Amino acid sequence: METAQRGPVKLAEEKVEIKKGLKDVYFDRSESSFIDAKNGTLLYRGYNIHDLAEHSTFEETAYLLLHGTLPTSPQLGEFDAQLKAERRLPNEILQVIRITKDAHPMDVLRTAVSAMSSLDSEVSDNSHASTMRKGVRLTSAAATIVAAHARLRDGKDPVSPDTDLTHAANLLYMLFGNRPDEKDTRLIDKDLVLHAEHGVNASTFGARVAASTGADFYAAITAAIAVLKGPKHGGAAENVMNMAKEIGSADKAKDYVESVVNNGGRIPGFGHPVYRTIDPRTVHLKADAKELGERKGNPGWFSILQAVTETDTMKKRSRLGHHPNVDLWAGAVYSLLGIPNDLFIPLFAIGRMPGWTSHILEQYNRKDILRPRLQYSGPMEMPYVPIEQRN
Repeated sequence: METAQRGPVKLAEEKVEIKKGLKDVYFDRSESSFIDAKNGTLLYRGYNIHDLAEHSTFEETAYLLLHGTLPTSPQLGEFDAQLKAERRLPNEILQVIRITKDAHPMDVLRTAVSAMSSLDSEVSDNSHASTMRKGVRLTSAAATIVAAHARLRDGKDPVSPDTDLTHAANLLYMLFGNRPDEKDTRLIDKDLVLHAEHGVNASTFGARVAASTGADFYAAITAAIAVLKGPKHGGAAENVMNMAKEIGSADKAKDYVESVVNNGGRIPGFGHPVYRTIDPRTVHLKADAKELGERKGNPGWFSILQAVTETDTMKKRSRLGHHPNVDLWAGAVYSLLGIPNDLFIPLFAIGRMPGWTSHILEQYNRKDILRPRLQYSGPMEMPYVPIEQRN
């Protein structure tokens, strides 16, 4: 047998700049959104998030992200009809949800989305038209999956979608079985708008990595959902409300914050990998959380979280760029609406579907596979010792 030829092996001599977490690394261009970290600006397709939060709807914002322009009335009507037509789940998917009903809602959402690929005859078609259709399908169906699971795990029957309701109103209707208050609907609608897109965050990057390999749309969305579940990404809002419950009252916020920080812990709902000033999305959700608490006769959650932000420790951190983020106030809004803590991340995913779709569409138009490198720092050319000679 011929002996394999080996050349000299040594660690690369060239200097390699390692960007931990790929921070500030630009791997491509995107038209989906723009983030100005220094000034706290967020644009979807060029439109300021403040304008969209105040004047747009989730349906209109989803159309904007998928098509690149704000819709005319006829275009929005057609798009809304497409969304409504995709609300009802196939019986096979409902069965998957029943089988997995005892799992975490994000695990159920991930599993159900993956299973939906088996019912799509165009699963391997990554063309623009096919991907757009699937994006509309999952943007609509994700809400039904989350609501159906929430009911089934509580021993209740799923509530069939109501095509007379908006996307946000129908979500609340499917969760609770009652037609929601218009003000509550507007809050959820605005929340979905604020979560619809946010650049190449971890879950979006996961989706783009999958899409760059040519993986089908369902695989890319499944990857995004899996990444979003992590507590360093989508799980922060749930942790915020766990913190608020542990604090109990506003007068105990100072001692709690100091205890956590002094013991090396982290206060959830503060800081952002990108923003060095106030997260522009918090402006809307903070005001909404305050108004909602007063309207529901339960201002306690807002007062506790506000007290946390006003502690000397968190004020000092804010001066260093560690500001409250969108999760701090989103959790309060969800809780005041009666939404269970473990549904906070799935709500994030429901809102992010059009943003993920927009990025997957962009990635399918690229030729390069996303394949960064790691600099090896281990031993070299270790002698192989037969197993019978190893101690």
